[in-house]
Amino acid sequence: MKPGIYLAHKPVGVTSFSLVRAFMGEVEAAGLTRKQLPVCHGGTLDPFAEGLLLLLAGPATHLMDGLHALPKTYEAEVVWGVETDTGDGLGQPTPLGSTAHLTPAALDAALAPFLGWSDQVPPATSAKKVGGEPAYKKAHRGEAVELPPSRVYLHEARWLAHDLPHRSHLRLTCRGGYYVRSLARDLGRALGCGAHLSRLRRTAIGPWEDPGPNGRVALHGPALLPWYPSRAIAGDEVNALKHGRTIPRGELRLPEWSLPPGFPPPEPLVRALQRGRFVALLREQDGALQVHTHLWAGL
Repeated sequence: MKPGIYLAHKPVGVTSFSLVRAFMGEVEAAGLTRKQLPVCHGGTLDPFAEGLLLLLAGPATHLMDGLHALPKTYEAEVVWGVETDTGDGLGQPTPLGSTAHLTPAALDAALAPFLGWSDQVPPATSAKKVGGEPAYKKAHRGEAVELPPSRVYLHEARWLAHDLPHRSHLRLTCRGGYYVRSLARDLGRALGCGAHLSRLRRTAIGPWEDPGPNGRVALHGPALLPWYPSRAIAGDEVNALKHGRTIPRGELRLPEWSLPPGFPPPEPLVRALQRGRFVALLREQDGALQVHTHLWAGL
């Protein structure tokens, strides 16, 4: 059990934290404590959804905020004619209108306005905090939940197939923080018929793909955060950075992976690699590099 990022598959019907809990059980079975190798996930998936979940172990837990700006790709099945209070098939249904007018052309036209940046109201059963408590806990107690809209980004979306007037299959790529359940809800309202998700699968996050059922892939060293350039650093430079000093910009190696054209770029940072170990994220200032996030134990 090594520090790093692990690509795992979350099946339908379990929580994201259940995978974290199982991984922590493996850590303890290997003779390590949770303090020695802490574990968290890098972005939740709803229990009804499946697909790629990132498990961050050791110093990699400090990289979670940097994963938010990555493109995430989903495939979803949208059911027309019924909205639910959760946005998925597990909620209470509210039939809204006829689906007789739905055509592929009408669905293409309805989808187009959602591309790019927009303000999106999260589902009442989301993990967004309300008064310090996740909204879904309040909603499950029957309390009224009103969430403010969040600024979100949908990079691309296209219909893969239709079985009209009943359902359609959608593929989309978005930035972190986007709710596909809210997209289905808003599409249904725009079309005047209501809609919800019956299936959702996250197929990729950035360069990493879902390993499939029972699959798990471990990432370490240069395989981590390959959308950033890297800088090889020596021991004396590590010592300088540890003491709050800067190091020369030096020669940067180009990223091994590029974001899709036009996708909003993340904060410009540089990976510091010492003998193949990922030891820090650096930011450039006045032609020099200084520490943004330290990972001195190494990944």
